[in-house]
Amino acid sequence: MKKSLSLLIMLVFIIGLLVACGPNREETTTVTSNVNENTGTTSDEPAKPEKLVVWEDTDKSVALKPAIESFEKEYGIKVEFKELGMADKMRDQLRLDGPSGTGADIVTLPHDQIGQVVTEGLIQEIEVSDEVLSTFTDSSITAQKYDGKLYGLPKATETPVFIYNKALMSEPPATMDEVYDFSKEFSDGKQFGFLALWDNFYFAHGVIGGMGGYVFKDNEGALDREDVGLGNDGAVAGAEYIQKWYKEGLFPKGIIGESGGSAKDGLFNEGKVASVMDGPWAFQSMKDAGIDIGVSAMPTLPNGEHMKTFMGVKGWHVSSFTEHKYWSTKLVEWLTNEENAKIRFETTQEIPPVKTLIEDPIIAENEGAKAVALQSQYAVPMPNIPEMGEVWGPAASALQTIATGKAEPKAAMDDAVKTIKTNIETNHPSK
Repeated sequence: MKKSLSLLIMLVFIIGLLVACGPNREETTTVTSNVNENTGTTSDEPAKPEKLVVWEDTDKSVALKPAIESFEKEYGIKVEFKELGMADKMRDQLRLDGPSGTGADIVTLPHDQIGQVVTEGLIQEIEVSDEVLSTFTDSSITAQKYDGKLYGLPKATETPVFIYNKALMSEPPATMDEVYDFSKEFSDGKQFGFLALWDNFYFAHGVIGGMGGYVFKDNEGALDREDVGLGNDGAVAGAEYIQKWYKEGLFPKGIIGESGGSAKDGLFNEGKVASVMDGPWAFQSMKDAGIDIGVSAMPTLPNGEHMKTFMGVKGWHVSSFTEHKYWSTKLVEWLTNEENAKIRFETTQEIPPVKTLIEDPIIAENEGAKAVALQSQYAVPMPNIPEMGEVWGPAASALQTIATGKAEPKAAMDDAVKTIKTNIETNHPSK
């Protein structure tokens, strides 16, 4: 029996020795040591994949191609791309192709979808240096975060600006008080000094936010869905200011509701409106209509504050299903660097939130691009948490009752907040 016990102890000892000397199964990633030719230092990187796959927005690959070519030359990694509609198709396709292993390594999405796709596990957090982050405007980086974590880098930004017909308005006013005074003199029911879709919360937020309202409280990069600020004193003051324009007949009734945008565009393109609040997507149709437009950042509000317009940010993101997170992140950094951001603007007119390019002649000498870049400094990213889906409807309903005079601003905004909170509790139960 003693002999058997001795043999057993010896066997356990030998097995333990073999395990200790065996390979570490947790470190399965192959790494390569690269020598920096300038410094002579080495760095460990995961082995390079044969290729990476990128999904780009429709008709935007003209900006992607030169960036891909330079990346391939720099790193020796083949990059393939496919164009997909960014609004919904990109997300829907990733839901299908990601789990099957046939999806992209890198996708592009509007920032207000980030919360939903993170919740679904479709994209993953990325890590980049402070040097890379400092390349971009603070607001555009904020737009790429969810719950305080970074999920992408920004490639383009857009926000509403002040657009005027130079034949009717010689220069852009500095304040909304000046715009109001001009409109009182110019407007006669057939022509108007200024128009804005302020029954649409996307545009109305510029006023409401600038007066002190907010959608969800921002706690160091994490939005608090329990703290809705659309009924506070600032939000009510903004709603009262909005009502003033409708009440005094400075906005026609035809621009309220779903067809309001088309009515507004038609009046401006017919030369019957001196100025509007609209986005860069409207520039070309105005020019095509023969209007000589001028563009500036939005005039300041009566309280002296800048309008806090909503900002939309398109970004590059790393799929949760990629097997090459390190190199996918490298490619995201490459696609958004200063050189490639400049190429994107030259080829697509999408405005990059890269600090150094705001004063670059290519943007500084482009009136529309410069205005968007300047206004973006005062803009706030649309909330990107899933609960934002419960805000648009109630906010629009409140604004329309305010515009038509069917409700007083405070009562309408309080009702909107109650509905928003009820919908959040019903459709987004706390974890």
